[in-house]
Amino acid sequence: MGKLQEFDITFANNKVVYGPGESISGTVKIRTGNALQYKAIKVNCQGSCGISNKVNDATWTLEEQYFNSTLSVADKGTLVAGEHSFPFQFLIPVAVPTSFEGPFGKVIYRVRAAIDTPRFSKDHKALRPFYLLNLLNLNEVPAIENPSYAVTTKKFSYLLVKTGTLMLKARSDLRGYIPGQVIKLAAEIHNKSGKDTGCVLASLIQKVTYKTKRPVVDLRTIAEVEGAGVKAGKHAEWREQIIVPPLPQSALTGCSLIDISYFLQVSLKSPDAVVTLPICIGNIGVNLSPSRPTLSVPGHCGATAAPGAAGVTPSAPPAEEPEEGLCAGGVASEEIPTKSHSQQDPFGQPVTVSPGAFGHAPGAALPPGQGRPDASAPLFCVSTGATIPFFTEGNVTPIPTSCSLILPPEYSSCDYPHEPPPTYEESCSSANSSFNSRQ
Repeated sequence: MGKLQEFDITFANNKVVYGPGESISGTVKIRTGNALQYKAIKVNCQGSCGISNKVNDATWTLEEQYFNSTLSVADKGTLVAGEHSFPFQFLIPVAVPTSFEGPFGKVIYRVRAAIDTPRFSKDHKALRPFYLLNLLNLNEVPAIENPSYAVTTKKFSYLLVKTGTLMLKARSDLRGYIPGQVIKLAAEIHNKSGKDTGCVLASLIQKVTYKTKRPVVDLRTIAEVEGAGVKAGKHAEWREQIIVPPLPQSALTGCSLIDISYFLQVSLKSPDAVVTLPICIGNIGVNLSPSRPTLSVPGHCGATAAPGAAGVTPSAPPAEEPEEGLCAGGVASEEIPTKSHSQQDPFGQPVTVSPGAFGHAPGAALPPGQGRPDASAPLFCVSTGATIPFFTEGNVTPIPTSCSLILPPEYSSCDYPHEPPPTYEESCSSANSSFNSRQ
């Protein structure tokens, strides 16, 4: 056997996830079979971000460094045969971004150890990554507890000579959510034409921007819900719920090269009509006051949507809802049935299930037959979604990819629901039953 039999880095208490301002400590372990001469034994702690225009590129187009500290744990000498331990400790700066890994870039943190040997001898190196979680408290985002609201009107032609008008409105109950939380979505469609519309689709979409010289935008459809179309001349309402899977937080505070945002998109096919509702994904949920209106009961959709703050305000929103707003009691409307829920499974394949069978979302549970990794290894959540990277400049055709994001364990939620949330009809039936039982 060679002189060096073991060269490893371990963290105190096997901790792998840290927060800004914390200290990271551990031990460099070395075991040699024979005496080993060295000039120095050094430990380095580094945090950095790198991005590229190419998928999974090993060389970065742009880089930025958050900290880089080196500690010499032993000066020139000789390691006798046997085991040796060298403790180390570093202080993590306060202003550092959360760990992130995507197909076009990553924010990474790692501890490296090196044994510098005399001339003509081979140097030895060891590396151990760790993860940073800079918590995003949604209560610090202005107007986050207010509904997000958007409306669009579409004029279109059909049967060559006929014209019609379609109004699409959508609203979410909040502007910010955490993984495991349920997004309550309400949509209203007024079809003022003699033609039936196509299906209505609600999507939770992640947008990651890699700010290279020629920026790359990576769009991922995280979850989708599909509803039926609206008959000619009809006014219809659609209510659905989407479970937020384990996802990186919005923005990436402290990182100037990567930006993360999320939005809900409600769209119609034939005629094409789209509205978007920007939302925030955080780590600490919104504290709701008991008197705040919600979308949980039909007919009680709340008052107007307050003007929003930067980053969570729908594009070009009205100052307040029009008189015939969502769930307007004076307009006879029909309920739109839901056709299916769909999302990406942890292995990149789309999964479509009927509404009644919707019992899991991405990251909620592993598919049958998929066991958990070794208990000694850190657990990871895989954020999945259909990926369509495209360039913001020039004529470039989007190329779908199947890359997934690897997230540290704290992105998962122990309270993540494994059962589907009740439908609005079930919620109403339950509320009516409770009310009748009290009488």
